[in-house]
Amino acid sequence: MRLQHFCGTLLIASTLLTAGACTSTKPAAGQRGYTEAGKASYYSNKLHGRKMANGETYNRRKLTAAHRTLPFGTKVKVTNLQTKKSVKVSITDRGPFVKGRVIDLSEAAAKRLDYISAGIVPVEVKVVKPAPVR
Repeated sequence: MRLQHFCGTLLIASTLLTAGACTSTKPAAGQRGYTEAGKASYYSNKLHGRKMANGETYNRRKLTAAHRTLPFGTKVKVTNLQTKKSVKVSITDRGPFVKGRVIDLSEAAAKRLDYISAGIVPVEVKVVKPAPVR
């Protein structure tokens, strides 16, 4: 009887240890799969032609975005949570600096997500390609 109890306890312990080894952690910011949700806004047309934080010139027709912390060159998929439309953009600038907003998109990206008239929309931002290592 004691041997059966010991074997049962050993089986349970090994199962728990194995299950613990299979758990995964969430990707860190900037790593593939990192996700966050919040509100998106888009750049004003008056910023067209001005320099962005990464040194490039802002072009409202390109698929770019501003994020407070993701490294420049990170590719993210932004999904409008109301319409389920998505667009892939490259992080090229810093911002937005308004509480509750997680990303500022170029006009072209905002049009793809169909929220130009709304101005602000709830989104999910997911890293699909980390920034190149320099």
